[in-house]
Amino acid sequence: MLDNKKEQERAELHRTIWQIANDLRGSVDGWDFKQYVLGMLFYRYISENLTNYVNQNEWAAIREEMSGESEDAIKAECEAFDYAKLSDKDAASERENLIKEKGYYIAPSELFANVHARAEKDSDLNETLAGVFTHIVESAQGTDSQGDLDGLFDDVDVNSNKLGATVEERNEKLCKLLDGIGGMNLGNMQDNTIDAFGDAYEYLMGMYASNAGKSGGEYYTPQEVSELLTRLTIIGKTDVNKVYDPACGSGSLLLKFAKILGKEHVRNGFFGQEVNITTYNLCRINMFLHDIDFDKFDIARGDTLIDPQHWDDEPFEAIVSNPPYSIKWAGKNDPVLINDPRFSPAGVLAPPSKADMAFIMHSLSWLASNGTAAIVCFPGVMYRSGAEQKIRKYLVDNNFIDGVIQLPDNLFFGTTIATCILVLKKSKVDNTTVFYDASSEYIKVTNNNKLTQENINRILQCYTERKDITHVMKVVKPTEISAENYNLSVSTYVEPEENSESIDIDTLNAEIKDIVACEEKLRKAIDKIVAEIEGEHE
Repeated sequence: MLDNKKEQERAELHRTIWQIANDLRGSVDGWDFKQYVLGMLFYRYISENLTNYVNQNEWAAIREEMSGESEDAIKAECEAFDYAKLSDKDAASERENLIKEKGYYIAPSELFANVHARAEKDSDLNETLAGVFTHIVESAQGTDSQGDLDGLFDDVDVNSNKLGATVEERNEKLCKLLDGIGGMNLGNMQDNTIDAFGDAYEYLMGMYASNAGKSGGEYYTPQEVSELLTRLTIIGKTDVNKVYDPACGSGSLLLKFAKILGKEHVRNGFFGQEVNITTYNLCRINMFLHDIDFDKFDIARGDTLIDPQHWDDEPFEAIVSNPPYSIKWAGKNDPVLINDPRFSPAGVLAPPSKADMAFIMHSLSWLASNGTAAIVCFPGVMYRSGAEQKIRKYLVDNNFIDGVIQLPDNLFFGTTIATCILVLKKSKVDNTTVFYDASSEYIKVTNNNKLTQENINRILQCYTERKDITHVMKVVKPTEISAENYNLSVSTYVEPEENSESIDIDTLNAEIKDIVACEEKLRKAIDKIVAEIEGEHE
């Protein structure tokens, strides 16, 4: 059974988002709607985050100053202070310190709660919000956090005709949007059992799946799959130096490490690269929403395969990724790439029409000697011939493949394909490879399949124990893989269970004989009745 509290929180979040969608229906396209909801959600969260940060520090100072006085007096003094109620002038003295510590600044009058409270009577609400967003981004100009905030509100165009033809119509929609986001009962991010922002993103992707596919071809990784990938990379560990995703999307995979290990146990931070500008912005927003300090994440924009941005940060102890399936890339059409140290060891490049193996080789290259990479793969990567077969040979012969896990079909939004997970290591303790068939490890939830915590735990336990299980798992030597022409499909090594009912031929023949005899008796009885009826009519 799925956790009831988690499902209740998720259902409440979905109801709220659906209500906002209804309020904005007819004016905002589904894909754009997603940007408005998540952008406004980001605005609310950084406002609350800053307010809580200032309040907690001030309350701690008050307690220290009044240490000899009664608890009631201290409590009253603490309750009297609230950053959101300060004047902008009084708050300005802490501006520089807050930018250094949080990476941005929001004046009290421009906090989400205060703008929301005035929204209904603000005839210039669109301009108010535009000014607020500009001020937040400008507060980081010339500081270490500038790159983390630049362009974050670009997708929330409060003056867009999509919101309405007139200022009044736009402000009416913006007011409803503020009401909807302000009404979300999301609590403290750390106390939530669900990843509130990530779940909102996932739900919106599901609501507008067809539109989303046309607008970037994104495949959001469900949180349960994210957890499995994360736990595969940290088996036997309580912390890692840093985590990396070469195709990070909205950052859900990276943030699972903060949820599972605790962000303090990712010692040197979270790194990722994303080519899509909208998703790149969402990823940076997501980092802030999960209280990852600006100096603890580095999300870059660009094509990872031909323009990687983290040469100075590798190697990474944990790499997780769900790269785009079988997309085109430069490959052999760019003569420089065959000499790229990430790809050259295999002696061949991934085909120009299918970049899957390029992402795998890139991840392997940037993996630390004591690290693990877990990558979601399109099934064809495991058996296709040509250059991809040669790269698989390189990986197997050099003992880099720790395991392949076949996942159930229909786990992901945007595709029903049964994907698999490739697990890579550079310093394995032996030369075996685990092949695990997890295709039946799921429960049905609406139109999709979903991994439960029980499914995840069983997969991890079996994978860690590395013992053969009939019809489920096989531990294979490299010679066996070589004999199969380096085919890495799980079905090649794990024999599926025969589910059809066994048939006893002798018993079946006896039953058929009885049926024929019975049929003959019935036919004779019917003939007799017919003859009697015909005789009566003569």
